[in-house]
Amino acid sequence: MRYAHTVERVRAAEAALMARLPEGTLMQRAAAGIAATCAAALSDRRGGVYGSRVAVLAGGGDNGGDALYAAARLARRGAGVTAVLLAPGRAHPGGLAALRAAGGTAVDRGGEGLVEAADLVLDGITGIGGRGGLRPEALPYAAAAQRARERRGALVVAVDLPSGVDADTGEVHGAAVRADVTVCLGTHKPGLLVDPGAGYAGVVRLVDIGLGPELGEGRPGGRAACEALQHADAAALLPRPTGESDKYRRGVVGIAAGSARYPGAAVLATAGALHGGAGAVRYAGSAAEEVVRRFPEALVSAGGPAEAGRVQAWVVGPGLGDGPEAHRALDEALASDVPVLVDADGLTLLARRGPAALEGRRAPVLLTPHAGEAVRLLAAAHRPDPAAEVAAARLRHAVRIAEAYGAAVLLKGSTTVVVPAPAESARVHSAEYREWPVFPVAARTPVRVNPTGTPWLATAGSGDVLSGLAGSLLASGLDPVDAASCAAYLHGLAARTAAAGHAPGGRDAAGAPVSALDVAAALRAAWRSVRSAP
Repeated sequence: MRYAHTVERVRAAEAALMARLPEGTLMQRAAAGIAATCAAALSDRRGGVYGSRVAVLAGGGDNGGDALYAAARLARRGAGVTAVLLAPGRAHPGGLAALRAAGGTAVDRGGEGLVEAADLVLDGITGIGGRGGLRPEALPYAAAAQRARERRGALVVAVDLPSGVDADTGEVHGAAVRADVTVCLGTHKPGLLVDPGAGYAGVVRLVDIGLGPELGEGRPGGRAACEALQHADAAALLPRPTGESDKYRRGVVGIAAGSARYPGAAVLATAGALHGGAGAVRYAGSAAEEVVRRFPEALVSAGGPAEAGRVQAWVVGPGLGDGPEAHRALDEALASDVPVLVDADGLTLLARRGPAALEGRRAPVLLTPHAGEAVRLLAAAHRPDPAAEVAAARLRHAVRIAEAYGAAVLLKGSTTVVVPAPAESARVHSAEYREWPVFPVAARTPVRVNPTGTPWLATAGSGDVLSGLAGSLLASGLDPVDAASCAAYLHGLAARTAAAGHAPGGRDAAGAPVSALDVAAALRAAWRSVRSAP
């Protein structure tokens, strides 16, 4: 598991560790990791550190000090280093003295040309303590660094976090540095895992500076704010049949999806469900003929969920439309005593009813909106935020939906986030919702962030496949957070596999466009890839 901790938690851990170490030890550990990362990047790009040109954007405080000490190490290896001091009166004195002693120079005005001419720009402007976008005095240098990247192929390396990105949420309010590599110190920060901040970070290199015992408190992850599955974590969660298994013991998932206008949604949700580990799929709805024609193993009926037979979870919503049959399907699914996943048109119907529609329900509910559907859910809870704001503040809005509806939430997008359902005492009701404060990350059960997303998933019907897959995992016995995060993980891997035509590649792996059915077909390979990981 990859864990991310809030600024508050990191600072507390750093203070506890520094109290036991000689003064300056932690900063020297950080500087050594930063310098090693920069040296490796320069070696890959231009064959070595010697003779390279390095520009340091040094703000006041410890982040600037880390950058200056790291730059001193590069200068001792033969790099020509110039530091631009954005806050000359507050520049770290020890770091600045070390740089000058190593043969580096510093300037406190101008310097944009030096940045544009650099082979590597080291961003030490603000780090994890920054709030809001870059300050006006930093804007010319961030722009110069971007020009150096675009025109000359220079590398931009951020210290701990690209300046201008919110460390706790990944939000970017105004201008920010766009890095090729971020040297993350001690632990990941939520803002490095969640877009838009993750999109500014480039490749993230975690450097161990000894914070683990202070963060973990003897438990995996400690008080992490966010966590991201890796292959081993997903493999441990995925259901595995035993010698005693039969199709009913493995779980039966019900699919209430599709309509005369959108029969394909039923087929796609069923396709996802058939690859999700449940022993059987029951389809209930008007697209029964299309479903059984494509998937003869599906158990179909033309009525609503109440008439379909026993299931261990329901998926309701994809392609339902908004007619009487759609309302009936949602009502009957929510009246059941099993977990229910609500997606697509089901979310639109739920938003019309508002959070009160889920009051009193005992079995879990998992909501899987994209940004537009999230807007409708939030508006019903008296929080009318536009889709662009939801996309720019994913953690904040996913948590608000969970707290308003008392449900687990999978918010889809360039970064998919999964938020646990709150305890009943933590629910936020309509009358107070407008005054609800900014997301207090450290106070919650960890949010899951999916690391396998790819732009190839931006294709019609892929969300229907995801809902069926997650519903099947629910029916097999996983709780909503595990089902949602495993489904998102496999879904992303499958899209990469389908696009690349072979084993999963990188997030933006080169390949060809894929259809939703291509993604469903590749789920088997994604499952095998996860299961075969050491």
